[in-house]
Parts: sequence; structure tokens; C-alpha cells
Amino acid sequence: QVHLVVSGGGLVQAGGSLRLSCAASGSGFVINAMGWYRQAPGKQRELVAAITAGGSTHYADSVKDRFAISRDSAKNTVYLQMNSLKPEDTAVYYCNIGTYVSGTYYPRDELNYWSQGTQVTVSS
Repeated sequence: QVHLVVSGGGLVQAGGSLRLSCAASGSGFVINAMGWYRQAPGKQRELVAAITAGGSTHYADSVKDRFAISRDSAKNTVYLQMNSLKPEDTAVYYCNIGTYVSGTYYPRDELNYWSQGTQVTVSS
């Protein structure tokens, strides 16, 4: 059983930075890839960034050159460094364990493969 705990959300002014962390714990799971998602009010959940076990990264066009995903495999932790934040980045952010195949990230749908959400609010 895996358990994901996310931290680091908050309120920041436009142009500021935040760093999110997501730690996986438990047993009986293997991490092929991890991803960060976000969901803004009235919008669908969208993939923001993903990272493979080998360190390859993928970003949504809207966050390229502003966000950076990284991982500490020894700690089963993934990070999302968010710079130059914009009001449109305001959303609830989640991390997920999934797989990355042929350039596409596939989230695992089981509830315990998703973290609780953390609110990121960017004021203008």
C-alpha cells in the first residue's frame, strides 16, 4: 500500500516562487514515474509535469521554462519548483504515481496513488 503526502502550497504574488514536495511511503509499490497535476475551479485536472525513474522530464506547454520537476529516489520524493508564477497557475495541485510510455504519462487511477491536494494561489 502506498501513501502520498504533499506539502508546500500557499499564497504568493505574481512573479513569485513556490516549491511543492510529494513523499511516497508504504510498501509493495514500484515507482516508474511520478507526475504533478493541477485542477482549477471549473476546469478539468491537467498534467503539469512528469518525471521518469531515469530522470526524463515532461512539461505542459503552459509551464515550460517556469516550472521544474525533480526527484530524490532515495527518499521516494518528487518536487515541483514553480517560478514566475502567474494568476492562471492558481489551482489545487496533486501528485501521482504512474507510468511513462512512449512520451506519454499514464496516471494510476487508484485513490491511494494520488496525494491529497494542496492549494496554490497566485495573486495579481
